[in-house]
Amino acid sequence: MEPAPVDVIVVGAGQAGLSAAYHLQRRGFVALARATGADQTFVVVDANPGPGGAWQHRWASLRMATVNGIHELPGFAVPPADPRAASRDILPAYFDEYEERFGLDVLRPVQVKAVRRADDDPHGRLRVETDRGAWAARFVINATGTWTRPFWPRYPGQERFLGRQLHVGDYVSAEEFRGKRVVVVGAGVSAVQLLDEISHVADTLWVTRREPEWVEEDFDIPARVAAIAGVEDRVRRGLAPGSVISVTGMRWTPWARAAEARCVLVRHPMFASIEEDGVRMPDGTFERADVILWATGFRPALDHLAPLRLRTPEGGFRVENGRSIDEPRLFLIGYGPSQSTVGANRAGRDAVRAIVADPVALAA
Repeated sequence: MEPAPVDVIVVGAGQAGLSAAYHLQRRGFVALARATGADQTFVVVDANPGPGGAWQHRWASLRMATVNGIHELPGFAVPPADPRAASRDILPAYFDEYEERFGLDVLRPVQVKAVRRADDDPHGRLRVETDRGAWAARFVINATGTWTRPFWPRYPGQERFLGRQLHVGDYVSAEEFRGKRVVVVGAGVSAVQLLDEISHVADTLWVTRREPEWVEEDFDIPARVAAIAGVEDRVRRGLAPGSVISVTGMRWTPWARAAEARCVLVRHPMFASIEEDGVRMPDGTFERADVILWATGFRPALDHLAPLRLRTPEGGFRVENGRSIDEPRLFLIGYGPSQSTVGANRAGRDAVRAIVADPVALAA
């Protein structure tokens, strides 16, 4: 079967993908299912069973009051919500209403298997192959985020551990660890937040690869501009974007202060190896453990782009202003400097502006 032609395909319906779809519609593009022969068209595909992006997978105890960095989608504010409400209940419902309000016609669940060039014409189409057929698109806006690619570091003896190992992406609530000894690995926002939460019901040991450098100053506009510029430079050169903490530093959040007040925010060096009943520290001492919680972040979910051969030897993609330098028909949004929700919104808008300003490709 021949792939269905479409002008723009958006892969992923999280913050960045919905922003792109909104701006496509504002610029006169029409959802493919509603289009007539003369319309410029777009289609949004998403791998999740329902709306909400990664929010629908967050742990139950993540409340609206403790969510780190929500920014409303363009054109429709987040409805007022009880600060005690679970974010995984409120935000997917908000995304659902957003899709309905603007008639974005997201197709789901659709798993994108591969994106490849249809032919050698640099102004030709990209073929997007999925488990529900294929599309031939003039442009691909990739907004697949990171949630589906948890990063699990490898340590000697990891397979010997008799207790439970889980990634923060699998975390449900602290209650399942009541009365246990939990090793929390990682220095990011999630690690500290879950350390604070779990320490109310369990004995915790916090380990990180490097000594955290706590930043007392507010993350003000100049600091944000400098951080974004640093990440932009990295992705322009094809380097991996790096972790959020490597850019922003460790900042004092309410849960970090709470953990400090209860004397549980005590950092230990990363263990050297894992044994059946615990971890062996660098000085040779042994720490018993029932659970190891890997709060070690995520990596961009970009394996489906492999046929384009864009990954650099340094492990990244060369991207400038959200657009692939080596394949201009591809936009990577929610990647690098646009990982934040406000950054994702802007990246969606800027990708559409670039597409509209490329009449040669759209006319091809």
